[in-house]
Amino acid sequence: MGTRQQEAAMGIDKQSDIAANLQIGPTDHGMVRIYVEAEGGIELPLDFDPDEAEEIAEELRAAAEAARAIGKGGNPGNAKPKRR
Repeated sequence: MGTRQQEAAMGIDKQSDIAANLQIGPTDHGMVRIYVEAEGGIELPLDFDPDEAEEIAEELRAAAEAARAIGKGGNPGNAKPKRR
């Protein structure tokens, strides 16, 4: 694990070499679970109510749209995710 300075430097725009598995599905309590399993035995179950899960899905779609614009030579500073 890195120092606090190294950990603080990690952000949404930084690349990472950390590998993780991601699973998404419903729970038996009517929630949507995003389950992250990373190297070193890290397991992170994140439960959201269905409305929150739909908001997350919208944010993922908007981020994918912005990433496509950046990948096509758009200016990363101007490509901001649009909320629908």
